[in-house]
Amino acid sequence: MANTSDVIVVGAGAAGCVLAARLSEDPHRRVTLLEAGGRDLNPLFRVPLMTGILLRSRYANWFYHTEPEPNLDGRKSFWPRGRVLGGSTTINGMVWARGRPSDYDSWAQDGLPGWSWTDALAGFRRIERFQNGASADHGGDGPMPITDGGASHPLLDTFVRACLEAGHPPSADFNAGTYEGAGRYHFTISGGQRWSAARAFLQPARSRPNLHVVPRAQALRVLIENGRATGVVTASGTFRADEVILCGGALNSPQLLMLSGIGPADDLRGHGIAPLADVPGVGRNLQDHLLVRVEHACTAPITLQSLTRLDRAAVALAQALLLRTGPAASFPLAAGFMLRSEPGMDEPDVQGHFLPGLTTGTLRVPGLAPPARTGDAHGFMANVTQMRPDSRGTVTLRSADPLAAPVFRANYLSDPRDIATLRRSARMLREIFAQPAFDAVRGPEMSPGPDVSSDADMDAWIRRTADTMFHPVGTCRMGRDSDAQAVVDPQLRVRGVSGLRVADASVMPRITSGNTSAPSMLIGHRCADFIIRQA
Repeated sequence: MANTSDVIVVGAGAAGCVLAARLSEDPHRRVTLLEAGGRDLNPLFRVPLMTGILLRSRYANWFYHTEPEPNLDGRKSFWPRGRVLGGSTTINGMVWARGRPSDYDSWAQDGLPGWSWTDALAGFRRIERFQNGASADHGGDGPMPITDGGASHPLLDTFVRACLEAGHPPSADFNAGTYEGAGRYHFTISGGQRWSAARAFLQPARSRPNLHVVPRAQALRVLIENGRATGVVTASGTFRADEVILCGGALNSPQLLMLSGIGPADDLRGHGIAPLADVPGVGRNLQDHLLVRVEHACTAPITLQSLTRLDRAAVALAQALLLRTGPAASFPLAAGFMLRSEPGMDEPDVQGHFLPGLTTGTLRVPGLAPPARTGDAHGFMANVTQMRPDSRGTVTLRSADPLAAPVFRANYLSDPRDIATLRRSARMLREIFAQPAFDAVRGPEMSPGPDVSSDADMDAWIRRTADTMFHPVGTCRMGRDSDAQAVVDPQLRVRGVSGLRVADASVMPRITSGNTSAPSMLIGHRCADFIIRQA
């Protein structure tokens, strides 16, 4: 029968590309990979500095927004999500942060076998092609190149030096050792180019006759017959398989489950959808990393603000495209920290990234996105985020129309511990910027500004300016059978429906400590392990 396979993977993002590539290694297993977006052929996808434009552009982007957030002064938060082969790994900041060992060990301790740090590290080592070769902490011959990113700017070293002057420890590797300190990040950048999940995993597998990649095939619902998933209905046709795996991410995977009749029964009936499996946890447990930025004017004309002029941006873009060199061939958020926001904590709770400019969004590329800020005034900034926030949000259906965006509320700062952590963290950043390392270039503080000092003033500034790190997770979370809010079991099988799994960031019970692209690839890798071992 046409459009029939053994496995359908829905969503060619971080997890979906890994999963489809690994499953198709068996020539006897027919794999279909469905992606709502198009192919990743545009050469601009390869340019690391284009992240600042791609995240703000509707091009290859679902361009989602939250509902008004009551604790952010009623503002809607913009949540870009990749809609293209590679998903968000084709437009994101490319930071490789695996999370802390305690993240995964806590999952295992909560009754999720197969998800301990020992299991996770083995998976990461098979994924990575680390620039320094294999070691006990890193893989050396995996599909995904992991490098220092190649960023070179004097202020990056200035920031690290200021962190040390403020009494914080150095870190040579945020993915090994103590997972604490100030230093340089690793990136999925090699040879001056971005390496998305599609490029690293899918591209080498595309020639396999048993792998069928279908772009521009937005899933409308999962076919469920007699309690079993048997295929997927898309805007371009119906595909059938013995097993269906959703890899749409923390927003699209719960949406597709609910459109298919899997979710909180009363909510589904309210949209005229007949419940096929009453799974109340679908769309609950939404988590994200919220950040604040401390910005300073720079007294020397040495920052990335020089690239806000169209002629200079064009030269940098041409260098990156043709020669794979120059300021656009790396990602400038290269220095940062993972630190404790107050003494006495068991482990670091905040993460920061420094930028030798005010924002990558100032780059002007006509036809893709307008500038987020204009002018050539020089400045630098650092952001800081709480790595394990306590606030929880929801994803629900807007309607039974599968083409309508889901409704989601992050409920940022609904737990008072979160704003207290951000307040402490912003003050910690102020202390870092006050160190002697910045004396030669430090201009006035632009944000929060010298008039913001009291707790009340700081909290008002946070509510007025806080923004997302673009890391939504948790909405189809793993759990034990006794957990009524669990959506999938430890092998990622959906409760109440046979032949259906979810494998993406939505299954995280708790968000990992840092950027979420690497953990999402791990989840795709682990899902492949579960399927291969049972075959």
